Parts: sequence; C-alpha cells; structure tokens
Amino acid sequence: MKKFFLYSMMLGMAVLGFTSCNDDEDQFTDSRLTYYVALELNGDAFVQVPIGTSYTDAGCKATMKGEDVSSRIVTTGLDAIDVNKPGLYTVTYSAVNDDGFPASVSRTVAVCDPSVTTDISGTWTVQPGSYRFYNGNQTPYSGYTVKIRRDAPGIFYISDFLGGWYEQRAGYGASYACYGYVQLLEDGTLVNLSSHVNGWGDSLEEDGFEGAYDADTNSIVWDAVYTDYPFIFHVILN
Repeated sequence: MKKFFLYSMMLGMAVLGFTSCNDDEDQFTDSRLTYYVALELNGDAFVQVPIGTSYTDAGCKATMKGEDVSSRIVTTGLDAIDVNKPGLYTVTYSAVNDDGFPASVSRTVAVCDPSVTTDISGTWTVQPGSYRFYNGNQTPYSGYTVKIRRDAPGIFYISDFLGGWYEQRAGYGASYACYGYVQLLEDGTLVNLSSHVNGWGDSLEEDGFEGAYDADTNSIVWDAVYTDYPFIFHVILN
C-alpha cells in the first residue's frame, strides 16, 4: 500500500512537471532572428578642418546580412558645421533594420585655427588656492591631477573640469570626472566647447565656465559652475 501511494505521488509530480514545462515553452513562441545594420565610417572618426576652408564629409557605409544597405543611412549634423567658427561639431549616421532596431555611429569635426600654436597638453597639478564654493562655504583642496590633451590646433581635451573633486578626492572614480573640450584663443582665453559627467549624466551649466592660460607663469585658472545648486569650482593648475 505504501509503495502504491509513493508511486502515485511520483507519477503525479512527473505529470505536473511536464505540464509546467509545456506552459513555459508556450510563453516563448515569439522567438525570431533579426539582423542588425553594421555601420562603418569612411575616413577618420576625428577630422580637423582649418578655419575658413571647406569641409567635405567622407560619409559612412552600412551593411546588413552581408549586403550593402547604405541607402538606409540618415545623416544629421552636417548643416550645423560652421567652418568660420572654431569648435567641435558632431555628424551622426543612423540606420534602422527590418525589425525597427536602430544603429548609429558618429564623427567629430574639429574646426580649428592653425595659427594657434600654443600647446598646453600634459599632466597638471591642482594648486593651493583652489576651492569648491557651495551654499556660502568655501572648501579648499589641492594636489590632484588634471590631464590635458591636444586634439587639434587650439582645441584641447580636459580630463576633469572639477579638478579631481569627485573622481580623486571623493574616490568615486573616473565615471564622476567632468571631462570635455576647450578652445584656446590667441590671447590665452579658454572657451568651453563641451562637458559631461558619465556617472550622473549631466554637465557644467551653460555659460558656466571662464578660464585662461598664462604663458608667463605657465599656469591655468578657471571657474566652472556645475549643476544648478550651484557648485562653483575655482581650479588653479600648474
């Protein structure tokens, strides 16, 4: 009797398990294979254009399932390029596959002034006198590093407009550095071109940057306004 009862229980569990598996399979009957568009830039991803000259875009190639589908590409940003105004411009190429899934790739066009030969690239140290100002309180800090890279005449990449406050001082890591680009004018003035903090997805306030390079003292000073609280970062580099 006990054996018969045990056998019945095992048989019932097996049937239940089989039914459950079938139920799960019914939930995934909408499986399908989709092919994505692969985009490949013609030419370089970063292009320098001397101010006042013309710019001809090299375009982009799109393939899907081994076939050329470049006719699907939609290009944006070309109309925004001003070859008479130094700065960074983004050209984006987008395409959608048969199932509506998008893909995109971008090129940066740097309109630059070849007459600006000053090079401020290198590793700089935040000097005493630097501080963060917030809610009436001024907190000094120094000793952290900022890296500057020359990507085109007069156009430089800045590793952290905040002077390492969150990335190094707070220990949050590279995702919380406010990186971006500046333009160096002939008189030493620095103009902000772009900024971004990956960790929070925000940037410096619009018109929230003033800076300059002093060739006599080989120093850089800027004020960066971050978020609408606001936090003001006075950074001195040497």
